[in-house]
Amino acid sequence: MVTKRQALRAVALCLVLVAAVKLLLSEYRTERKQKLAIMDPGSFWHQGPKVKEAVTVHKSEVMNSIFNWDQKPEVPEPPVEKGADTAPLETSKGPARIVHLDLKGAAPKVNYMKQIFPLFSSLGADGVLLEYEDMFPYHGNLTILRSPYAYSMEDIEEIKSLAKLNKLELIPLVQVFGHLEFVLKHERYFHLREVRAFPNSLNPHHPGSVALVKDMVSQVMDCHPDARWFHMGADEVRGLGESQDSKNWLHSNKGDIGKMFLNHAVSLARFITERRSGVRVILWDDMLRKISPATIKESGLQDLASPTIWNYLKKIDTDGIGTLISRYHEAGFKGVWFASAFKGGTGIDQRWTPLDYQLQNHLSWIKVMNSMTKYPSITLHGILLTGWQRFEHHTVLCELLPVGIPSLAMCLQSLKHGAFDEKAKMEAHHILGCNIKVEKDICEGSGAFSGSQIYHMVFYIHTNLQKEVEALMKHYHIKGGFSRYHRKYNFANPRIIGFFQGRLKKLLDKWETYIENFRMEMEGIYFPDTVEEWMEENVNANMDLLRENARDAERILKLNGQPKSLKTL
Repeated sequence: MVTKRQALRAVALCLVLVAAVKLLLSEYRTERKQKLAIMDPGSFWHQGPKVKEAVTVHKSEVMNSIFNWDQKPEVPEPPVEKGADTAPLETSKGPARIVHLDLKGAAPKVNYMKQIFPLFSSLGADGVLLEYEDMFPYHGNLTILRSPYAYSMEDIEEIKSLAKLNKLELIPLVQVFGHLEFVLKHERYFHLREVRAFPNSLNPHHPGSVALVKDMVSQVMDCHPDARWFHMGADEVRGLGESQDSKNWLHSNKGDIGKMFLNHAVSLARFITERRSGVRVILWDDMLRKISPATIKESGLQDLASPTIWNYLKKIDTDGIGTLISRYHEAGFKGVWFASAFKGGTGIDQRWTPLDYQLQNHLSWIKVMNSMTKYPSITLHGILLTGWQRFEHHTVLCELLPVGIPSLAMCLQSLKHGAFDEKAKMEAHHILGCNIKVEKDICEGSGAFSGSQIYHMVFYIHTNLQKEVEALMKHYHIKGGFSRYHRKYNFANPRIIGFFQGRLKKLLDKWETYIENFRMEMEGIYFPDTVEEWMEENVNANMDLLRENARDAERILKLNGQPKSLKTL
């Protein structure tokens, strides 16, 4: 029989064995946790390995680590540096969608960018093309180029931070050949014009020309040290070949104007790429279209830049675009960009964006994008959705940016979904807070997007102001008894004035109040010069007509139907 002493000894032995097992398991778990300890992201960014405190590892995590069921563990992103202007651009979702901000007219205040950059991102944009023109804070010898309302360096830093925050890549654009009106309008640079009488284009042979644009490019590049792309413009070089310098060059080079263009373009593209390793250059393609692929290849441009094939027509020639792609592939280009238009691509003084026109332009581009499988050796980097604000520096404003927002939403959603189908419409509706009606050229509903007040107020002005003023001016008694002649000589029957004066005053008061409210909305987004210009071009003529008639009616009424004045007032 087992004695009591033996039983106690057996129990003690069991306890010792249990303790030993627990100790072994504890050591194993500690070792296991150390092996599974999380590595500091600093090691990923080459800052030296650090080991954080071990955390509890769930069973599923252990199994995944053993059998490698999941992909690589997520590594926290490094902190965003203030002002950095890079963001993921080329992703698995396809070519990048870049929104163009044309700042040579109606440049918005930075506070408005705070509101629209998140909107751009939510609508499906991957980046913003900033065409600075005279809004860049040029300094030193270039200070003269700045608009009185140019952004400050602090503004640029804030724009860059906003872009980074909203995962939008910034691509700066500086014109280096054509469309240099904002530079060549200054008397200091008259001698650099290709055509002495016109400020459009640069004389590529004058030694001061290249120095000037290199200085401009350098200042913008210095302000965007992290930019991966740089657009150098180079479109619509008006009058190229007309200066005496150019004529002399052409005489010695078999009249090859294409080669003349390429020499300047290559010089600037090489300067940009050598100034910062890794930056990629973009240029508009229109000046390349008539140059043979062999000539382009000989110039070496294909190793320095990517052309942007642009077309803003409602129905583009997709076969013609295909021909251009083939030519550029033959010239040795490895990649291309496309450019559509969400606004500013129709009338030179367009006030209201034609939705169907812009939609059809993008649907045509979608067909071209879908055909890129025919060209496996050339990469489509992305599409630039241009939003022109002027046709050139000296012309009037096109549609304001808030007016073009519904069109931009429609175009971005069409590119995202492949068509402006029900899913695209619903997503745009959800983001904008209004329902895009393409056939009516309007986004119905109050709208939740920033600038929606201006959108609706411009629509009301566009559809009613001139119509209502013209209707009043066709009033029987104004046409018959209060014409320009009557007002010129202060000659009218008070009885006739009485038939329309009340209606005239009511209409004037209504529009004075409306325009004052509109002006306040505009001042929240735009600088004073833009507000004045838009009012002068779209409002003042009709308002002045109402005001003049109201003043004249009040003055002439007091004359009690006296004879014509001998002097005009």
